[in-house]
Amino acid sequence: MTKLNQVIAIEKGVKSRAHDIISEVYKTLQKPELFNGIVRTYRKKDDEGEDLPSEKKHIQFRVRDVLGAVRMTQSELFEVTAQKDLANATAKAPVVVNGQTILPELPVTTLLFLEKQITDMRALIAAIPVLDSSENWTLDANSGVFKTDPPVETHRTKKVARPIVLYDATDKHPAQTQLIQEDIIAGFWSTVRLSAAMPKPEKERIAERMEKLLIGIKQAREQANDADASKKPAIGFAIFEYLFAE
Repeated sequence: MTKLNQVIAIEKGVKSRAHDIISEVYKTLQKPELFNGIVRTYRKKDDEGEDLPSEKKHIQFRVRDVLGAVRMTQSELFEVTAQKDLANATAKAPVVVNGQTILPELPVTTLLFLEKQITDMRALIAAIPVLDSSENWTLDANSGVFKTDPPVETHRTKKVARPIVLYDATDKHPAQTQLIQEDIIAGFWSTVRLSAAMPKPEKERIAERMEKLLIGIKQAREQANDADASKKPAIGFAIFEYLFAE
């Protein structure tokens, strides 16, 4: 049977790791360019045109991957803290949202803790980059990232010298000509934008659920109290299953 002092001994380390990961993830989410990529391929106009190499910018982070790290570390922190709080708990209350029991009966100390954690996570959710609404995005099942569809075609020009006649030739003077620089189409770029950001409606659903969950936790706090250290409820799993459900 797990002793309360054992839970207290590991709680500090779990809390420190969770704080470090949340801080790092939040900094990453502040840089939406890290979640975007691009692929550009060049097609020359004709055989006389020059070949240009493709251009590619790799996606460095995926929203779902960084949220997965948050989910894992926060779940551990939620559960260790709940296990400690349950050791001295007796009076408990469940968290209910829209008539659905989201969390089992928990003591007031855990509910206070969860209220603060979920409140802090609101800033993280608000920072999630979303897909550019001006583009038409399609999810690529193979890579798991979104791509713009259709590709955007643009042309590349190059300058060529072309002679023009300033004065026609006469029986006394030869024709006078001059070289001018003219822009002609040399080839075409086909551009596809890439993004591992989140669709805006999905982000809004998570934010709405988070607000409802906070209300449920506050209501349950009025009834909650003590419990036992041998219990370790899977509240982290329940919270993230609710927040990130499709």
